[in-house]
Amino acid sequence: MVTAHDPALVTDDRQQPDWRQSLDQADLQRYLTTLEGWRDFTRQDPVPPELLTAAILTSLTPDEQADYDDVRLDHHTRLTVAATSTLRQVVLTGRRLILLNRHAISARRGLILSGPAGTGKTTALTQFGKTIEAIDQRRHPGVAGRIPVVYVTVPPAATSRVVAVEFARFLGLPVTARANITDVIEAVCGVLIDASVTAVCVDELHNFSLATRNGAEVSDTLKYFSERIPATFVYAGIDLEANGLFNGTRGRQIAGRFGMIETVPFPHTDEWTGLVATLEQALRLHKHRPGTLEGLAHYLHQRTGGMIGSLSHLIRGAAIDAILDGTEKITRASLQE
Repeated sequence: MVTAHDPALVTDDRQQPDWRQSLDQADLQRYLTTLEGWRDFTRQDPVPPELLTAAILTSLTPDEQADYDDVRLDHHTRLTVAATSTLRQVVLTGRRLILLNRHAISARRGLILSGPAGTGKTTALTQFGKTIEAIDQRRHPGVAGRIPVVYVTVPPAATSRVVAVEFARFLGLPVTARANITDVIEAVCGVLIDASVTAVCVDELHNFSLATRNGAEVSDTLKYFSERIPATFVYAGIDLEANGLFNGTRGRQIAGRFGMIETVPFPHTDEWTGLVATLEQALRLHKHRPGTLEGLAHYLHQRTGGMIGSLSHLIRGAAIDAILDGTEKITRASLQE
C-alpha cells in the first residue's frame, strides 16, 4: 500500500504543478474529537492556491481545468481564519491561565466562552488548542507520547458516562459495554497524566443542564476530571449563563473557578471592515475586483447581523457559486441570489 511517506509518491508529487498537489493529499476532514483528527487539524497550514495566468488557463485540458477548479473550491470551503479580537483574547487569556496553573496542586482556574451561535466560539476554542499544540511541539521537538491538548464535545442529552467515554474515544481507548464509569475515568486520567496534557477543550457545553439529574452528574464528572488532570480546562457553549450553568451550588462552584469571555456579534466598526477585507484577500477568483466586498462592509453587516460565522458562510458560498457558474467574481447581486 502506498503511504504518504512512500518515496515514489513524493517523487510523483514533485513532478506535479503546485496547484494539483493538494488533490493527492489524504482527506484531513476527520473528526476533531479523535486524537488522529485533532493532530491532522493542528498540522494543517494550507497554502492558498496560485491563480493561473490567462495563457496557462487556456492551455489546460478539460480534466486539468476540473482539477484546478476543485483545488480552488476546496480552498473556499475553509477560506481563512480571521484573527478577531475575540480570538486573540481567548488565546492570550488561555495561555495566561496555563502559566498560572503550571504549579497549582488544586483549584486550577479555567475559562468559559459563552455567547450566541455564530459568534466564533468553536473557532476561538480550536485555534487556542492549535496554538498550545504548536507551543508544545516547539518546546519538545520529536518527543513521542505527548498529548498537550484534548478536544471533546458534549453530546446532546449527555450522561456522565457518555462524557467520560467521549474522552476515552478521543484517546482511542477501547471501552466495552460492561466498563463502568469509574474504570473509564481512571483509564482516561492515567493516560492524560502520563501524556503531559496541558489544555482540555470541552465544546457544546449547552448540551447539558444543571437542572436535570444527568446534567448535574455531567458537571460533577467534568469537575472530577479537572481535579485529577493537571491541565487548564476551557469550556465553550451557547448562552451558558442564560441556560443556568451558574445556578445553584454546582453553578456557583463553576462561576468561582472559571473566568468568562462573552462572544458577541461584531459592531460595524473598523474591525468589521478589516474582517471583510481579510476574507476578500483570501479569495481565489479570476474576475473578482479587489475591494468590492470591503466596499460592501455595511451591507454585509446588515445581512449577517455582525455574526462572523454568518459572514464566513455567506462569502464562502458566494465564492463557490462564482467558480461553479463561471462568473469568477462576487458582487452585491450575487450575494443576494
